[in-house]
Amino acid sequence: MEIVDMSNPPSSHTKDFLASPALSLSLAGIFRDGRATAATAVEVEEGDGERGGFGGRREETVEISSENSGPMKSLSDDDFEAEGEHGDEDAHKKKKRKRYRRHTALQIRVMEALFKECPHPDEKQRLELSKQLGLHPRQVKFWFQNRRTQIKAIQERHENSLLKTEMEKIQEENKVLRENLKKSCCPNCGFATSSKDATEEQQLRIENARLKEEVEKLRNAIGKCNSKASPNSSCSSGNEQGIRSSLDFYSGIFGLEMSGIMDAVQKAMDELKKMATSGEPLWIRSYETGREILNYDAYMKEFSTENSSNRQPKTCIEASRETGIIFVDLPRLIQSFMDVNQWKELFPCLISKAATVYVISNGEGVKRDGAVQLMFAELQMLTPMVATREVYFVRCCKQLSADQWAIVDISIDKVEDYIDASLEKCRKRPSGCIIQDTSNGHCKVTWVEHLECQKNTVHSLYRTTVNSGLAFGAKHWISTLQQQCERIVFFMATNVPIKDSSGIPTIAGRKSILKLAQRMTWSFCRALGASSYNTWSKIPSKTGDDIRVASRKNINDPGEPLGVILCAVSSVWLPVSHHILFDSLRDENHRNEWDIMSNGSPVQCIVTLAKGQDRGNAVTIQAMKTKDQNIWILQDSCTNAYESMVVYAPVDINGMQSVITGCDSSNIAVLSSGFSMLPDGIESRSSVITSKPEEKSTEGGSLLTIAFQILTSNSPTAKLSMESIDSVNTLISCTLQSIKKFLQCEE
Repeated sequence: MEIVDMSNPPSSHTKDFLASPALSLSLAGIFRDGRATAATAVEVEEGDGERGGFGGRREETVEISSENSGPMKSLSDDDFEAEGEHGDEDAHKKKKRKRYRRHTALQIRVMEALFKECPHPDEKQRLELSKQLGLHPRQVKFWFQNRRTQIKAIQERHENSLLKTEMEKIQEENKVLRENLKKSCCPNCGFATSSKDATEEQQLRIENARLKEEVEKLRNAIGKCNSKASPNSSCSSGNEQGIRSSLDFYSGIFGLEMSGIMDAVQKAMDELKKMATSGEPLWIRSYETGREILNYDAYMKEFSTENSSNRQPKTCIEASRETGIIFVDLPRLIQSFMDVNQWKELFPCLISKAATVYVISNGEGVKRDGAVQLMFAELQMLTPMVATREVYFVRCCKQLSADQWAIVDISIDKVEDYIDASLEKCRKRPSGCIIQDTSNGHCKVTWVEHLECQKNTVHSLYRTTVNSGLAFGAKHWISTLQQQCERIVFFMATNVPIKDSSGIPTIAGRKSILKLAQRMTWSFCRALGASSYNTWSKIPSKTGDDIRVASRKNINDPGEPLGVILCAVSSVWLPVSHHILFDSLRDENHRNEWDIMSNGSPVQCIVTLAKGQDRGNAVTIQAMKTKDQNIWILQDSCTNAYESMVVYAPVDINGMQSVITGCDSSNIAVLSSGFSMLPDGIESRSSVITSKPEEKSTEGGSLLTIAFQILTSNSPTAKLSMESIDSVNTLISCTLQSIKKFLQCEE
């Protein structure tokens, strides 16, 4: 290898060559310590020069090419010529100026065209291109390397600019929020100076204070129990696990001995088995309604219960039994009952809140045979006009035989007093279900629901349904369970007929849409009930109907639009069968009869997905074309033997097109509205006596609950205006009038 004299400083041409900041940084390793010359050699290997990879020292010639016309020039092997022999005798000889060769416009165009198609050409392509353009293969190679580096640098600068802009925007928003918070808060206590200036921060403070009170109640309860427990029951050694619950430190739970709980569970299990299998005289079938009615006198003779003697004077008894075939295997069904989250998801229209308070026993094996746990549930109807029921109960899972299991619920005396004495008492007498495995992916479930509730005033529309035990009875539970298990089966199916899956080319797209529809329906059920999630206010309506409104703020949930959301609900009685009402409201051909958003325009169904055996259980995407825009509507219709729902929401067309192809739907924001329908609970007597069940009674009217949710502001800190309330009031009134006119039941 030829030795290069490093004694002379860099020439002025080197300075010109480094006028480009990018190359000056890249070649910093070449001109190290001011002793390198233009002949110092570096070659950028494939993959190493993608981002500033020109800094390593190699023993070959530098080759850099570019199509830009700045001071960065294109060099080849003979670009640097000798400037003469360096020696003492010609040390002051004038050096010759270096010659730079630039690529021609034609060469650049040809290489640019290939770069757009293939940024990483292989050796064969580079060789052919060099022959075509009259260049050395290494010149072509380095041109592509430099071009890739240049493109990447441009992209990074653009991304950095976007991130900087976004950061400045967030900083500005943070600054505004901090200023608003300082203005609306008292500097001493931190609370709002007036109710009008209350922000989300103050609401969280209030909620935090309420939770602290509940924690203090639990601590008091634990203290009472600790005072009753023996010294041997406390933790006697510091070597035990440090993350144990304080409930483990004594033999009882909320003032009750563990042995007493297990005795009560065993008695409840025995009673449930008799209640599920006995016929007359314990259960008598009603000739008018076909429902089974508990003979309470026979019940008192059969079971010597302590609960009967302790019954409060202002309580009522609700008892019901129902049997049905469930499309699900036994292990999965048992797991759904013992996992509180899965249990809540199975019954979204019945359970607004649920929690496992304490696990008494985990049971044995995968199926958790013998598991016992204390649970809490808030039960609701899909209307704000009926108060929720809060109940604490102990649930036990027990295997009765090789193919039969039992899930039993029983409320334990005084548990509510230790947790929250202010709760409206609703106690479960021995209730639950007997599950029989039929060995073909199905289960036969016999459900017994036996409740003791405080007598409360119920709205006249729902008085018959609630007082008859239908609202929270066994028929409601078993019908909902059948519907939800069918939905799971259709969701998991891979051989769905074409008629049940029209408009969706892939299984992934089908599942994505069904998930989105399910999330939309869950949100609708949560927003509709009288749960403590919502604070309802009654407003006067233009038609005389009872309208109630509630608002909430969505700060960080991507499943709904961010901002202030207003929900308005109204419940009415209509003199038509709930089946006819359901079919009319779910049919896209009749949508323009009642939907104000359609403005009378026809609606076309572009996607239909079945999610149950009944044709009414389906998810559809409907397209409507108005004068101003095209709108897509996602609709989820559900029906069972007790109630029906039609839930819908306008969706972004581009977002739904990606979901149809199978993309994730979790970030699609939907704001659901819709209808809930159920029979009014009044069975009419038939004019003839017959043994045929279909002739025994005629259907009565329907209870229709209509709910609209609208986004009043994109800012979560905005105040609710009267204009928004008037708008949703008008929307509900006009929709109800259109429905009554369409069904020909105007007053």
